[in-house]
Order: sequence, then structure tokens, then C-alpha cells
Amino acid sequence: MPSALPDGDPVPETGELPASALDGAGDRPLGFYLHVPYCATRCGYCDFNTYTATELRGSGGVLASRDNYAGTLADEVRLARKVLGDDPREVRTVFVGGGTPTLLDPADLVRMLDAVRDEFGLADDAEVTTEANPESVDPAFLAALREGGFNRVSFGMQSARQDVLRVLDRTHTPGRPEACVAEARAAGFEHVNLDLIYGTPGESDDDWRASLDAAIGAGPDHVSAYALIVEEGTRLAARIRRGEVPMTDDDEHADRYLIADEALSAAGFGWYEVSNWATSQAARCLHNELYWRGADWWGAGPGAHSHVGGVRWWNVKHPGAYAAALAQGRSPGAGRELLGAEDRRVERIMLELRLREGAPLTLLRAEGRRAAERHVREGLLAAGPYAAGRAVLTLRGRLLADAVVRDLVD
Repeated sequence: MPSALPDGDPVPETGELPASALDGAGDRPLGFYLHVPYCATRCGYCDFNTYTATELRGSGGVLASRDNYAGTLADEVRLARKVLGDDPREVRTVFVGGGTPTLLDPADLVRMLDAVRDEFGLADDAEVTTEANPESVDPAFLAALREGGFNRVSFGMQSARQDVLRVLDRTHTPGRPEACVAEARAAGFEHVNLDLIYGTPGESDDDWRASLDAAIGAGPDHVSAYALIVEEGTRLAARIRRGEVPMTDDDEHADRYLIADEALSAAGFGWYEVSNWATSQAARCLHNELYWRGADWWGAGPGAHSHVGGVRWWNVKHPGAYAAALAQGRSPGAGRELLGAEDRRVERIMLELRLREGAPLTLLRAEGRRAAERHVREGLLAAGPYAAGRAVLTLRGRLLADAVVRDLVD
């Protein structure tokens, strides 16, 4: 089941933000994340805020129906316009995630995008992405999305091996994600991503290499590769606990990461964030870069998180409660926090260090500086960028990124 929301201060019923939140807003890009909380089935490793029809039956009534969802989400976009007032920024990125956004009709996804366009306007070069399940789209569906203004699509491939997909409870068939890339290209999508997961229990190095070869051969311009995290409360965690499948260890994760970086680099993909590779600057996911660089984004939908000017908040999780709040003219916000200067310093180090450009050394305190010097000697931070005033991870440093961050934030 979905993980719990964090604690926080109450969100005003109007959603009103502190006046300080929009100070200097014109210097920060603005993005929208639109969450679609529906899935046909729940994958065994997933703890995202998603719901199957069975999980919603009797608990949300008509308010939780996906048939009404696009209109409900558009209500939150209109609320965002009221809250942000006369903020003149056009939206730089829109990312529709889930869940499985493509369980909705393409006209509904376009309707959600239109709400953002109508209320805020889209920058001329706006990046507009949707995630997609390979089995829930076809050429006509993709053509409708492209015609409606989407210009980037991200397919959940995860693996090219049936046995691995079965452990993950993924329902698509091997080969379908690769076919989707061709269909997206034919529909006019310039930018296409494939998501991969490594470290699935029972996966071999050869399985992982086969998945990378299949993904690269499909011709996307972006690949994301994430280590599987086994979350408590998921079916996969229960299976591991019962001894039905083996737990993958950190050394295996490191080996798979090195295999991925070697294969993707050889194929012309360059890493720009620890888990993301792109064939060019234009192929990077600009929306994710908003997160990593601490820009502003409004997250609309059940359980979605937002950040504007140092204020972070999150919505109620259940689709029925979310729709009820908006129907009553209330913000669906469940809690929020105001980030202090120290919080923002730590977050900048945590997020920017994951990027190819790294984090400025000016963010580090004395203990963090000493740790950075040590990590340069140990080969975890690159010497050249360090001399120029930035902490940049080496390949070995990427394998130990979390540990490096812990040292630098002191």
C-alpha cells in the first residue's frame, strides 16, 4: 500500500502561501506535476500513491472515479492560479505521472494539460511529458497526445526479461516497450525515455545486459536506470521475508550500475544525474531538473507534493478525499512546512551533488570542506572541478553518493 505522508503544519483552506514564497519568483522556473493515481494492477514493489479499482470500490464513491478525474484535477489547477495570484510566470514544464496516466482517455490527459495552459500559459519551448504503460497505449493514443501538446513520453520498461518482469508483477510483454518507442517516434515525439530497474531478486548480470541492449536498441534519447528499493508493506517485501525470492545486496547493485554506465556511455548516452542518461542537452528531463535545482513546482493530484519559494506541501492521499475537498472549495493540502536556510542548504547539497555539474563548495561548512578534501584524495570527488570550486562525483563517487552527501552536509 502507499507509504504514509509526512507530518507538517496545517494548510489553510484557501491554500494561501506566505508572502515570502513568491519573493524572487521571476528568477525561478515554474513547473507542474499532475498525478494520476490509478493503476490496473499494483506492482509488487510499488508503494506509490496509486489505487486499483478494487482498492477504490466502496471507499470513494463517484468522487474517486477516474471518469471524473480530469475535471477534478483541473479544479486544483484553477486553485493554483488563485493562490499564485498575479505571478506572471509561464509554465516551463508539465509532467503527468502516476500511477498509470495512460489508463485515462487521451482527451482527459489533454484536458488536464489545457487547464495549465489556460490558467498560466506554457512557455514556447515548454517540455510536456507523460508517463505511459506500454500495454495501455497504441499508435492512435500516442498521436492524440502529440496533437494535444505533449512532446515527451516516458515508458516503464523495467526489464526485457519475462522472469524479471514476473517478479516485479509487471504486466507488459517483453518487446512491447521497444515497439512503443517506434510508435512514439512515428507520432512525432522527439524525446522518448525508457525507465529501467536493476537489482530485482533473481536477476543476473546477463539479464541486466539484455535489458540495456534492448533499451538502447529501441532508439530512445533518454534512459533512466534505478536500483530496486524494497519498501516495507509491499508484496515483494513480504516475498523476500518469506524466503520466496532472494534479496539483492549492495555489491550487486553497484555492479549493475557500472554495467549500465558502460553500456550507455558506449552508445552515446551521457550521465547528467546519478540515475539518468541522455544523448544530448536537449534530451535531458527538464522537469526533473526543476526538482534537483530547487525550482518551483505545483503538484496537483492526490498525494502530490509541491514546492514554491521554500514552502513545501502535500495533498491528501485518497482520491475520494481529494475530490471532496475541491468540490467544497477547499485546498486538498494535508500538511506543509516552511524550509529554513539550513534546510535549503542541506537540500541543495543532497540534490545538486547528484548532477553532473555538482554542487558549489560555498554550500559547505568547515567540516564538509574537510570531508570534500578527503573525498578528492579517495577518488570520490573529481579533482579538477574541486579546484574550480565545485564538488563533482566521480564514477566511483556515484556508487557511494549517499555516503558522500552525509559527509558534506556536516
